[in-house]
Amino acid sequence: MSDIPGDLKFLKSHEWARVEDNGLIRVGISNHAQEQLGDLVYVELPEVGASVQAGSSAATVESVKAASDIYSPVSGEVVEVNEILGDKPETINEDAYGEGWLFVVKASDRGELDELLSADDYAELIEHEDD
Repeated sequence: MSDIPGDLKFLKSHEWARVEDNGLIRVGISNHAQEQLGDLVYVELPEVGASVQAGSSAATVESVKAASDIYSPVSGEVVEVNEILGDKPETINEDAYGEGWLFVVKASDRGELDELLSADDYAELIEHEDD
């Protein structure tokens, strides 16, 4: 499970949050989630300036298997989206924790981060998911 970066926090629904140096929160889906989904063919991102709520749907990813809602790990304003994904949704499959990020949020309540799973807790969650 060492492929999960230790600086990330997770929702049980497999979204990750990384606090950037500038205090913004970068959001994506876990490597485990993209593996479960299979080849991604379409990504619908929130609009820049949109307001998102922690635990509410903020984006959608579609694979050859299914469409899945992506939930925001924190509440706030979307300040950036990953434009590359419009043309190359497979970037998520190739680099879920790097170039495959989805959107960036200016959090309105950074305390919400404390409610997310640590990388170790998330690793344990997915380990027992198949039990």
